[in-house]
Amino acid sequence: MVKLSVIVPFYNVQQYAPDTLRSLRANARDDFEFILVDDCSKDETPDILARAERELPGAVVVRHEQNGGLATARNTGLDAARGQYLTFLDGDDWLAPGHYPRLLSAIEALGCDFVRTDHVQCTARARTVHRVPHGRRGVVLDPREAILPADRSTSVDYAYAWAGMYHRRLADAGLLHFTDGLRTAEDRPWIWRLHREAKSFAVVSQLGIFYRRGVASSLTQIGDVRQLDFIRAFDQVVRETAADKDADRLLPKAVRTYCAIISHHLGSIERFEPQVARTLKSLSAAALKRMPQRVLDEALDSMDVERATRLRRLRRRPVSAEAAA
Repeated sequence: MVKLSVIVPFYNVQQYAPDTLRSLRANARDDFEFILVDDCSKDETPDILARAERELPGAVVVRHEQNGGLATARNTGLDAARGQYLTFLDGDDWLAPGHYPRLLSAIEALGCDFVRTDHVQCTARARTVHRVPHGRRGVVLDPREAILPADRSTSVDYAYAWAGMYHRRLADAGLLHFTDGLRTAEDRPWIWRLHREAKSFAVVSQLGIFYRRGVASSLTQIGDVRQLDFIRAFDQVVRETAADKDADRLLPKAVRTYCAIISHHLGSIERFEPQVARTLKSLSAAALKRMPQRVLDEALDSMDVERATRLRRLRRRPVSAEAAA
């Protein structure tokens, strides 16, 4: 039996993939498999993965004929995975030796649906520890109760899919797949659904994931139209949360977070191409009009003056029927 499946999408990361693959080798076990998904790379990444398939124990390479984005690549890996437990890694990040065996031992001992863990963010030579924003560690909890409060950072704001490990029963229940085609913010509807619908989770204090920031090819560094997929992602969060049995309690968190993300993008709008910047304003104004207006009023009242003023100004902006749809 395969105990753990590790799903790793790669796209044009020839510079970083060797480090990622070396770190997987330092985490290999006879009952682990590594699903390496080449999302139609155009550089030397396919050659690097071909060598890994021969040299990395448990490696399985799956290739896309067309680039589908991170969400779709992860779904491809999920469909191929056979493990009792599953986890993710991005093709430009890396792991400490033995991280996966230790995390697997933790989730097996706890017996919960999923665990979340801390990580190290790496920007050039700088290293910063980022912790799951949840105080109780090593205790099995109800994931739904970790969504709130609305005005503080909580576990749903720590959306990194690779910062955890997940039992196969979540995949069987349809809770681990991502929304196909989302190019950014793909983790957001995913983490919200997980916290609303899974039965149990725990946070463990384990550092072993190294998340590389500032990669030139990363969508967080590129100001093109793909960045605007965050609107589709958060529309989904709000729509699905509005249908939840605890909608009155949970919607303020979803709406406030959506507003904060819109404000963040508007605050750095100069990094977008001019046409994309105009589209960002138009789509964001339309998104504000789609939100539950009473909940939106309360969210804006709870925010700092700078962000609230920016969003209220945008809210008054006329929108086309096309943008509002």
